[in-house]
Amino acid sequence: MVQGQINAIDFFSDPYRDAYSRVNGIVLEGEQQAYENFVRLAELLPEHKAELSHLAEMEARHRKSFEACGRNLKVTPDLDFAQRFFADLHGIFQHAADAGQTATCLLVQALVIECFAIAAYNSYIPVADKFARKITESVVKDEYSHLNFGEIWLARFFEQVKEEVEAANRQVMPVIWRMLNWVESDMKALGMVKATLIEDFISRYGEALGHIGFTTRDILRMSVYGLRA
Repeated sequence: MVQGQINAIDFFSDPYRDAYSRVNGIVLEGEQQAYENFVRLAELLPEHKAELSHLAEMEARHRKSFEACGRNLKVTPDLDFAQRFFADLHGIFQHAADAGQTATCLLVQALVIECFAIAAYNSYIPVADKFARKITESVVKDEYSHLNFGEIWLARFFEQVKEEVEAANRQVMPVIWRMLNWVESDMKALGMVKATLIEDFISRYGEALGHIGFTTRDILRMSVYGLRA
């Protein structure tokens, strides 16, 4: 998006702030659930408790930063909407955690959610208001470390967890596409481009799957599973 188009965005218009209330709510709820997920992962992987607790603390700081973005635009985040938005994905993580399925939990939080967050934040940064852009640029740098933890652990135990990861992928990916479609109009109101976000996510998620041991053929199948034009 060129500078003239950015300047044309009225960040304080009612339509923009209405859409932002839902998107900001999603970001806040996403960061809160990420915090809770890493706390739960620290219970599942006590040998990595210190590192996972640190990642959880980072997510808590991100939430506070994005709360400031909403206040800057005088927007009240729609957290009720955000909780409904994440309900299915949250349920998958919770069920897996209760069942002791660590690989599924890591796929959900440390790969899928983190790759999606990075793609979404990168899509938002070029069209964000100046205050939010600076904060989002800082946050997205942290997300790479969260992704890296999941990649390393899953690669280490790849042969043992491969089937579980594939099953989790089949469960999670259709949910991700439904979530994205649900907020397509709000993204458009903020100046974000859905196709660009999808392309970035598929690329990053595919790269992460490659890092943990999947073949190119596997990656192509898994990264677009459940996607409908």
